[in-house]
Amino acid sequence: MNDNPAVNGNHAMNLEQKSMRDVFIDAIYERMKGNDKIFFVSADFGSPKLDRLRRDFSDRFLNVGIAEQNLLNVSTGLALEGFTVYAYAIAPFLTMRAYEQIRNNLSLMSHVRELNVNLIGVGAGLSYDVAGPTHHCLEDISILRNLPNMVLFSPSDWYLVQEFADYSLQVKAPKYLRFDGKPLRRIYGNGSGINSGINMKDGFTEIKKGSGICIVSTGFMTHRALEAAARLARQNLDVGVIDFYVLKPFNEESFRKVLGNYACVITIEEAFINKGGLDSIVACAVNGMDTHIKRKHMGFGDSYVFDMGSRDALHRLYGLDEDGIIKNILECVKDLA
Repeated sequence: MNDNPAVNGNHAMNLEQKSMRDVFIDAIYERMKGNDKIFFVSADFGSPKLDRLRRDFSDRFLNVGIAEQNLLNVSTGLALEGFTVYAYAIAPFLTMRAYEQIRNNLSLMSHVRELNVNLIGVGAGLSYDVAGPTHHCLEDISILRNLPNMVLFSPSDWYLVQEFADYSLQVKAPKYLRFDGKPLRRIYGNGSGINSGINMKDGFTEIKKGSGICIVSTGFMTHRALEAAARLARQNLDVGVIDFYVLKPFNEESFRKVLGNYACVITIEEAFINKGGLDSIVACAVNGMDTHIKRKHMGFGDSYVFDMGSRDALHRLYGLDEDGIIKNILECVKDLA
């Protein structure tokens, strides 16, 4: 039996909450002690954990101000001089205000030069919920997937973030780290029995094996997927859950092998659907298989979220809460009957 609380219906008992950015900044701080080729650059975006790094490594910390385009320019220059760079900003402004620089400086340049620039974008999905649509980040997966040579990391908990620190140093490529803006409970490690299943090269983990129906999720929505699957398990409905954390590149052959065990796949993401996000990744994988897997895609339609409220309230409004997920799963059950 898997003793992960999230899998077995006691998600609220998984007590240890931490923010992804704090865990990652701590991990990079520790690595900066023994590696003088690491630079940290911020677009005037703070964190209590960043204060220590800025103080102790003042010679390798830069604040470029509220200027995300310049953040990319400075970071690229440092990378071209052989440094590993962590560029830190609010996710929607980092990915969209500086998109041209990401394309030209990183995606294009990395065709001919080795560049290790890690874009730390905080505020994925609706994690800056009450700040409204200017601060929501629903487009980032779609637009950055289009760029060659980019690695896209979309973790569901802070344990994954911790595990990604060494990967970010070892893989000499531009990367986008899609971090949630709120503290989250851990899913992996801590006796969960699934930490050994973390595989950055595959890019996903089948957290829970199911029968017939599977949820594929990324980021915060993996918490929703596990909660919904746990509720259905109490009704004797065994739903699988795949957590997709490296959206590019990933092992498509391994992913198809896992999908082949299911008759229906539901994707859920805090992003626009039918725009090139997680749903498109899964659709392309399924289309390349000799199978008739049914698909449902859950996310946001072709409209920004102007309604005000907490993340939970917005999820209820747009059918992305547990009840909405369960409703879609039960529809799949009927279709498969």
